[in-house]
Amino acid sequence: MSESTGQASEEAVPATVLPLEIIDKSIGNEITVLMINDKEFTGKLVGFDDYVNMVLENVTERDNEGTSTIVRKKMLLNGGHVAMIIPAN
Repeated sequence: MSESTGQASEEAVPATVLPLEIIDKSIGNEITVLMINDKEFTGKLVGFDDYVNMVLENVTERDNEGTSTIVRKKMLLNGGHVAMIIPAN
């Protein structure tokens, strides 16, 4: 309670967002995944597990220099090698 007004002060409590929630909301959407070996994959997220292993479809693979581009229909990425996940939305 505030001493001057006698009313309880209302502070905004930030909502807790869990990392797996963000990934879950990205299913069916395009994401970009940066790997620890400097490769980059962009594709539609089909699914993932608790270890953040991911299945992507229509994947574009780029090397660290951006010079080599490979397109793959479907790919399984090892979550242990993921450095960053960037949702498109």
